[in-house]
Parts: sequence; C-alpha cells; structure tokens
Amino acid sequence: MRRSFMAHSGFMMRGFAMLSMATVVATTTADAAEKVAIQQDGKTLSITIDDSPFATYNFGEDLPKPFLLPVKSAAGVEINRKLNDASDADHPHHKGLWNAIDEVNEVKFWAEKGPIRNVSVKTLSGDGSTAAFEVVNEWRHPETGVPQLTETAVITIHPSRLLVYDMTLTASHVNVTFEDTKEGLFGFRVAPSMKEKNGGHVVACDGTETTKECWGKAYNWIDYYGDVDGKTVGVAIMDHPKNFRPSRYHVRDYGLFSISPFGEKAYTNGVSESAPYHLKKGDSLRIRYAMYFHDGDTKTANVAGAWDQFLKSTAE
Repeated sequence: MRRSFMAHSGFMMRGFAMLSMATVVATTTADAAEKVAIQQDGKTLSITIDDSPFATYNFGEDLPKPFLLPVKSAAGVEINRKLNDASDADHPHHKGLWNAIDEVNEVKFWAEKGPIRNVSVKTLSGDGSTAAFEVVNEWRHPETGVPQLTETAVITIHPSRLLVYDMTLTASHVNVTFEDTKEGLFGFRVAPSMKEKNGGHVVACDGTETTKECWGKAYNWIDYYGDVDGKTVGVAIMDHPKNFRPSRYHVRDYGLFSISPFGEKAYTNGVSESAPYHLKKGDSLRIRYAMYFHDGDTKTANVAGAWDQFLKSTAE
C-alpha cells in the first residue's frame, strides 16, 4: 500500500510540477503580450506590432484614394504587390489594401475615376493590446466635387495581425445608388509570387479550393496564400454575419482578392437578378469585414481561429 501510495504521490508531484511550469509559461506569455502601436507622420500612419512594422495607412491629397501599403507578416514578409511594380503592372488601381467600388451614382470609384479624399484621421487607441483609428473619407464626384458618399471607418488591429474594417457609408449630400457590379468593395492585391497562376492557393472555409470554384460565391472566409522570398504567407478576407446581405468574393488567379455585397447579378453571371442598393440622403449603411495576414498556410496559420476572433471582437 505504501509503495503504491508513494508511486501515486510521485506521479502527483510530477503532475503538479508540470502544471506549475505550464502556469509560469502561460503567465510569462501573457506578461509578454504583443503591443500594437500607431504613429502618425504627416499623411501616413505607421502601425507596428511588438515594435515590428505591420502596415502603413497612406492618405495624402495627391493619392486617388487612401490605402494600406506595405502590409507585412510577423516574419517581416511583404504580402502585397509593391506600388508601381513595373514587372506586374496590370490594374494599377489595385493598391495594397483599399476600400472602393464602381457604380456609386455611376461613378467608378474602384477604377479611380472619382477621387476618394480623406477628411480626417483620428487615433482611438494607439498603444496597447489592440490599436484602432477612425478615418473619414469623402467619395467625390469627379466633375462637381460633391461627395456621393461619406465613409466613416474604424480600423482595429489585433496583435495576431487581424485587421477589422468597420465602415459606415452615409449618403451625406445626395441620394445614393449602388449599382450591380463585380468591381468592389474591400480589396487586396497579393504579391506577384503569391498569385494562384504562379503557384499560390485559394481555400474557402468549407474546404473549396481554387479561384475558379470560389469566385462569385459567399463564404464566411477565404484564404489566399503562397510563397514570397521562399516563405509561405497569406491573407484571409472575412465577411461579417450581421452585414445586410452575404457578400461574394472577387478572387482571381492574377492576384486580385476582394469582397462585396453589391453584385448579385454580376457575380452569378446573370443567374440572380440585379439587386441595386439605395440610400436616401441622410441614410447610412454599416458593413464589417476583416483581413487576417499570416505566415504559413491556411491550417498552420489557424485561419478558422482568426475568424472566431473576428466574431468575438465584434459581438456587439
């Protein structure tokens, strides 16, 4: 009995030691939690995570629209196509991470035929476990200068490199019609070597693969990953379940990756009827999306876990 008790006691002591060690490790990890910081310098906001560069928000008056570029993984790999990349020059309006759409009162903002001008940038929390900033952008008519939309967006960055884009689109000056189009809304252009046609991969939340199978369909999330400088990196785009309708993905083998709720006919090649969306002057529409930037492939980066984090962080 004593021998049995001693063996049992030894097992308990080893278990206690292991538990204590785990507790110490967990505490140390918590104490060393990564910090997200935002620093403004003129017409740019620099975002760092644990003192390492993550992304830069560019909002100068000389730009056709604001955008985030560059965007880097935790390993320091630049995931986006570089600005004015002469070796990959198609669709020059695809700039890093951006928000725009064609056919807003017949103005093609996606194609940069109408300017999106920043009115204000305000840091809401810029030195903590998460960071957030608010931007106000006017989507102006190219001839009259009258804002067709006023976009107010709160952009929140988590240490995991989950970026939440919570936008409110307001018909501040005129009535607004969002026509049926595939050109929009919340987009990213991946680095050339990540393109599906160059060996990259596209995977939806239910396991569906390839741009051909995923294009124009609605999913909780899709992940686009591939190799950059010998390292595997990726970006996932996520739809929020409380948006006014499920969004569809505009994901291409040449590196375009975006999501939009404004293309029922365009994204189904005419199977569904056109569903333009109207805002009367003074009315607003709230839409929430997220992008998750990661090292590794879909599974190793736990994109499903990032989706859960997106939902929990926007539970209100």
